Amino acid sequence: MRNRNANIFLRGTAIFLLIIAIVLVIFSLVAYSRQRDSYPAGMTIGGVPVGGLNPQAASERLLQVYSLPVEIQYNGGIIQADPTLLGFQIDVESMLAAADLTRTGGAFWGGFWDYLWNRDPTPAPVPLRATIAEDRLRVYLAQIAERYDQPSVPAQPVPGTPNFTPGQPGQTLDVDRAVPLIEAALQSPTSRIVTLTAKQGTIARPSLNDLEILLKQVISTSSGFNSATGSFDGVIGLSMIDLQNGQEIHFALNNQQPLDANPDIAFTASSTMKIPILVAYFIQHGSAPVDSETNARILAMIHASDNPSTDDMMRVLDPNMGPLIVSQYMQKLGLANTFIGGFFCSPQNPCPLLQRFSTPANQRPDGSITSPDVYNQTTTSDMAMLLEDIYQCSQTGGGALVAAFPDKMTKDVCNKIVNYLEQDKIGVLLEAGIPDGTPVAMKHGWIPRCTGCPLQDISAAGIIYTPGGNFVLSIYTYHPVQDLFDPMNKLIANLTRAVYNYYNLPTQ
Repeated sequence: MRNRNANIFLRGTAIFLLIIAIVLVIFSLVAYSRQRDSYPAGMTIGGVPVGGLNPQAASERLLQVYSLPVEIQYNGGIIQADPTLLGFQIDVESMLAAADLTRTGGAFWGGFWDYLWNRDPTPAPVPLRATIAEDRLRVYLAQIAERYDQPSVPAQPVPGTPNFTPGQPGQTLDVDRAVPLIEAALQSPTSRIVTLTAKQGTIARPSLNDLEILLKQVISTSSGFNSATGSFDGVIGLSMIDLQNGQEIHFALNNQQPLDANPDIAFTASSTMKIPILVAYFIQHGSAPVDSETNARILAMIHASDNPSTDDMMRVLDPNMGPLIVSQYMQKLGLANTFIGGFFCSPQNPCPLLQRFSTPANQRPDGSITSPDVYNQTTTSDMAMLLEDIYQCSQTGGGALVAAFPDKMTKDVCNKIVNYLEQDKIGVLLEAGIPDGTPVAMKHGWIPRCTGCPLQDISAAGIIYTPGGNFVLSIYTYHPVQDLFDPMNKLIANLTRAVYNYYNLPTQ
């Protein structure tokens, strides 16, 4: 009887435990099923934690996070940018689909077994999936730039002086740098503040028209001359060529009043004619070595402006007709107003005129306004064009000199010409208007028309090399009574300084 009661008790206990086990299993199944309806702990979608959330709640959280504005900081401004305006679109559906593979993709009973043993799965993060319309982003950035960029302030000429006021370079948005920075912020759930950078602008250079106005003001405010106002009241012609782009300034004034410079004004070339003579020598001799005697003559002609040496150089071209050979070469280059009709010799012992030249310049109705010497004449534009041809040839081996004399003129030959012209170092006129050490290939010119006569013609022409740009400057002056050297030296120096400053603007 006791054994029977014991068996009944044991059987009852077993049934009770089995019922409890079944209840626990059912409870665990229900709990596990509910858990499978949500994402596992530690899971992230696009960097956003979604553990314990069902797909609907996860979707709402993703949209909430990635719809937050991106804060854009630029040039003192703070812009709260709506991601949709920046072309950003999140692909929630595809990310949830990928997350669902982690949530429900595994075997049910295998997952249930891990659940019973409290072995939580390690979910793989789902990367962000989104698109960014870069064209829309760039349009938005252009709007920011339009509002917050700081435009450059151009330097301005100071009237009556060779100086310019300092300009400001300004700032412009670096759009190419901004695009990846904003894209990174749009795709980050936490780092949604972007500081954009600006590119330093350049100081806008005034127009050539502004420079021309300034040059004329420098002339009108000059001082020290024998006129009622003290300013220069003779004839002055100026040609400037920008050697980077070929743009030019060309004008002439007579007693401060404009002269029509087409055709150009004929001036006495005096010693600036030694530039065409030097070019003519190399047109005839090309790249042949320069012997020591000829080298000494060239240096005397350019550096010392020695006339006997100049005549010797022309006799090398032709013992009797050397000046006409020079003139023929200039005509072939298209310099119709540049000629030398005889040897220099000296005012005390003049040489005969070999040929009288008629040119567009000296045949103007007012062609005698500068009383140009019948022996040698040029114009500011002719001399500027010749120097431009020399420069182009020396830099590229091309240009008018090479086109007209292809068998003789080369880059090396033209560099020899430049090197010789750089020996004309006198410290006045063009050189007085540029900083010490600035390379300049030039020739100056002045000569009395008779023994004991005052100067009536002062001129200078050269290639000036500067950090901000290279240019040719050709200036010729004439006064019917006396072209005073000291004030004219100051005037030409100031004109040169104005052009130099134009290419090398001051900054704040």
